[in-house]
This record gives sequence, structure tokens and C-alpha cells, in this order.
Amino acid sequence: MSSPSKRRDMDLMKLMMRDYKVEMINDGMQEFFVEFHGPKDSLYEVGVWKVRVELPDAYPYKSPSIGFVNKIFHPNVDELSGSVCLDVINQTWSPMFDLVNVFEVFLPQLLLYPNASDPLNGDAAALMIRDHATYEQRVKEYCEKYAKPEDIGAVEEKDSSEDELSEDGYASSDDDGIVGQPDP
Repeated sequence: MSSPSKRRDMDLMKLMMRDYKVEMINDGMQEFFVEFHGPKDSLYEVGVWKVRVELPDAYPYKSPSIGFVNKIFHPNVDELSGSVCLDVINQTWSPMFDLVNVFEVFLPQLLLYPNASDPLNGDAAALMIRDHATYEQRVKEYCEKYAKPEDIGAVEEKDSSEDELSEDGYASSDDDGIVGQPDP
């Protein structure tokens, strides 16, 4: 089953060649973070998000799992978990798609054209339908508070007081001091 592994490696390389900042999680190539900038001409244009990507063993035949790490106010993104409700990833995925499609087509389309009729965040969907101006203001507030470019690297380790990090920039896995601490 070297074909899915080669495809995974090739897709990851293509993503990095497109100048996406990719941070590996652990030693494998199945879990990583990608720095994602909001699409131009959208309410999210000024935001930068850390997106967690998990590739299943059967990738590309099975879709990747995609989730925002820092908060985003959007009808189709769960505010607490960051999970994304996107048919092309969740239901109609095809091996013809790759990670570049996810970050250059699917996620930008999601942010440009939110679907309030299929929400993961009911509050955002209701606000978008009832009071669009307030919805837009809330999106902008979230971008300013949670998605500033200078804060993107601090999202994962914001509570860590450890000065020693491993080569990949993350605290070592035997550091139990971080586990279980609540978010600020």
C-alpha cells in the first residue's frame, strides 16, 4: 500500500511548494498544521488561521479531517471544536482532489459563501439570517481577536511556560504540565 503513502507525501510537498507554512505533528506525515489566510474580498480577509489536517491511512481514497485551531465565527464551522461542515470534504470527496484544492478552493469557498441553512454554529447562522450587519461585525471581531497574523504561532502552545521546545517547536510529549489546562 505504498501508493497512498506516496500520494500523501506528494500532496504535502505540493502544499509546501505553494508557500503554505506547514508544521508537522509528531514524527509522521499524517497530522499537521497549515497556516491559512482568509480569502481576498471576504469578511475573513484579514485573518490567519492555524488549520489542523489529519490524513487517514486510506488517503486520498478517504477524505482528510480539517479543523480550525483558532476560533472563527462562521455558520459552517463549529466554534468549540473548529470542525468544518463542507460537503466536498465530508461527503463527496474524490481521490482527484488534493490538499492544494482544500486550501485554495474548498476553504476559501466556504468562507466566501457561508451556508446558513446547514449550520454547525447555529448562533452564527441565525445572526447571518436575522441581522447581517451584526453578523459581519462579529466576524470582524473574531478575526481581530483570534486570527491576527502575529498570534498564529502562539495558538497551540499559548499556556506553555516551558522554555525548552523540541526541534519542531513543540513541547516534548512527556511534558504533562500542559495537559488539562483550560483555555484562557
